[in-house]
Amino acid sequence: MRILGIDPGLATVGYGIVEKNGDILEGIDFGYISTPSDSLISPRLFTIYTNIKLLISRFSPDEMAVEKLFFCKNIRTALRVGEARGAILTAAASNTLPVFEYTPLQVKQAVAGYGRADKKQVQEMVRILLKLPDIPKPDDTADALAVALCHLQFSRWERLVSNKEGL
Repeated sequence: MRILGIDPGLATVGYGIVEKNGDILEGIDFGYISTPSDSLISPRLFTIYTNIKLLISRFSPDEMAVEKLFFCKNIRTALRVGEARGAILTAAASNTLPVFEYTPLQVKQAVAGYGRADKKQVQEMVRILLKLPDIPKPDDTADALAVALCHLQFSRWERLVSNKEGL
């Protein structure tokens, strides 16, 4: 199963493609999409949309996992991240790619085993699980990989539960 994990933002969108074959996890590709802060909002959203579509086209993920918007102290930032999420979700919908959303707490729980784990613990677990030489930079990239890993964990649990109920 191949997952496109997304850490949404307006200035920086982290992405990570993670593939699971049996018990083997592999980080296929990861990085970030950045938009210039001095640009108008609509071209920035279009950049995010087109780059997500390109990632979907290039890597053909089976599903997309996106971090849910967490409450922000700055309402303007929350609105901008929400707009970026809209561009991301629209790119997925235009490719009929199923999307799953996870809270930061769920991501931390799935990846680090503790819902209140700090950022460094989650990043180190991403590095270990994907057998990477270093923690991916910037943080948005490591976060996107963590979201993809979270989805693989939750989807595994879902399959186990549905198989057990089918017995």
